[in-house]
Amino acid sequence: MKNVTHTVTDAATSTIRERIESGLYPVGSLLPAQRQLSEELEISRASLREALSTLEALGMLTIRAGKGVYVESATAMNGHAWRFADQSSLPDTYQMRYALEGFAARMAALAISDADLAWFDDNMDALHAALTHGDLDEASQLDFEFHMRIIGIAGNSAIDTVLRGSAEIMKESQRLPFYQRELLLSTYHEHRAILDALRARDSEGAGRAIEAHIAAAAQRAGVHFPTPPRSAETNEAPLPVSASASR
Repeated sequence: MKNVTHTVTDAATSTIRERIESGLYPVGSLLPAQRQLSEELEISRASLREALSTLEALGMLTIRAGKGVYVESATAMNGHAWRFADQSSLPDTYQMRYALEGFAARMAALAISDADLAWFDDNMDALHAALTHGDLDEASQLDFEFHMRIIGIAGNSAIDTVLRGSAEIMKESQRLPFYQRELLLSTYHEHRAILDALRARDSEGAGRAIEAHIAAAAQRAGVHFPTPPRSAETNEAPLPVSASASR
């Protein structure tokens, strides 16, 4: 199923891209309706939407809700188009997540329950299935829920409000790395490392694992951002955590 799904979607992506590059679909023009295009290419509407999303990420198309799909450029960008550029740049978005989620994961490791761990196990199974079958919409939603669950366990309402209020931006930053098809399961393996640290109640390990995940996901999306150097490890005991930090 995985190979068939990817082959069909990749073929549709290549066909539409060739039509754009050849001028059959000129810049500024409106693509045929998705129903017509899916019938013409003999693919499902879901596979077509994935192909169109890939081409939008490459900067060749613009998808306008309720209006259709327009040709934006006859050449693909080296990186990925970022449709939230008027709100924050993609590097800034990843840096924000790196800072806030690293702290949240460290706090979550101190407060996580067995019920939370069971929820994460179910989420991981569903994420693996979605990625294996190429369902990127489902995978990005499960990815978002994984991260927001950690935020919720950490118990910081301010961080929760900031990230939940930027849900669409977060989901898009999580979806872009999936376009690296050969690295599609990287998110799953990185989530596994985060969960292993949470299960061990390893606060520092959880923080570092989620920071490494966000930095790696950014690189898969074509973004490299600077991170602050870590201070030298010390043998100092960690500061005690107040009772209010636990749920």
